[in-house]
Amino acid sequence: MIYLDTSYIVRLYLEDPGWQQVRKLAAADHIASCVLGHAETLAAFHRRFREGIFNQQDLRSLLQQFEGECDAGAFHWLPFSPAVVAELHKAYLSLPKSVYLRAGDGIHLSCAAENGFKEIYSNDQHLLAAAHIFSLRGQNVI
Repeated sequence: MIYLDTSYIVRLYLEDPGWQQVRKLAAADHIASCVLGHAETLAAFHRRFREGIFNQQDLRSLLQQFEGECDAGAFHWLPFSPAVVAELHKAYLSLPKSVYLRAGDGIHLSCAAENGFKEIYSNDQHLLAAAHIFSLRGQNVI
């Protein structure tokens, strides 16, 4: 099982730069992510609608496809639990001043670490730069 953050999950549905590499990676294993990634993916799809890239019907179709695949078990959604928050709290206590870690990225990193992952796949440079704080290896196949 591999852990994908939202930037990679979105590329499973949209042809953002690097989508071919992400889809090849995802086809090789089962996909896990924090349940936060589920919500962030919905927001990313809606953003395309707000920006005028999708019309209402495009958005509805994409959301139906995504939710259908979620219901069918395409993703293993890991809980955003108190243990994840505790892991994040511990990280912020020792986080160097030079590391920029946003809450959402920290949740993904702490969720991956809390669930025993050794790697996390993302295109987010801030997340990748902070992965080592959580004893994770940040990977970007793009």
